[in-house]
Amino acid sequence: MARLTVITGPSGVGKGTLVQRLLARHPQVWLSVSATTRAPRSGELEGQSYFFLTRVAFEQQVAAGGFLEWAEFAGNLYGTPRQPVEAHLAEGRPVLLEIELEGARQVRNTFPDAFQLFIKPPSFAELERRIRTRGTDSTEAIQRRLERAHVELAAEAEFDAALVNGDLEEALAELERRMALS
Repeated sequence: MARLTVITGPSGVGKGTLVQRLLARHPQVWLSVSATTRAPRSGELEGQSYFFLTRVAFEQQVAAGGFLEWAEFAGNLYGTPRQPVEAHLAEGRPVLLEIELEGARQVRNTFPDAFQLFIKPPSFAELERRIRTRGTDSTEAIQRRLERAHVELAAEAEFDAALVNGDLEEALAELERRMALS
């Protein structure tokens, strides 16, 4: 039976890499596409990158219960539309949702049957090393990510299960097992 799997974890834990590898090995899994009120960037496609909505249309969907989770960030609204998730599940297709902690908490209320999986690093020191070696953030941004990581790691017990992403192949095999794909 297809189910919604929600994964979250701190920045730098390797969620994106795990998801990319999983989708390459299991094309039947549908990665949920978010909606946003921001303008499309070059190369972004409607329905693949995001569902691009006006603020009014987004707010109407919020009022109608059309999102599993949503938030405002940097003046734009972002959320997970309920209808495509439910449609893919009804077709028997497993759905994966990769979101932040607050979004996962909202989904717990709006879609209680979802399986919630927390991705964590082998150690905080390893997480810090990964964030610092990315080379994409300022010192201040790195510090904010690390402070946020402490908060997120403290939320592990809220989840149905936790997965340590130390060795990528082992973590991928465990993700497949947890999603009943192997």
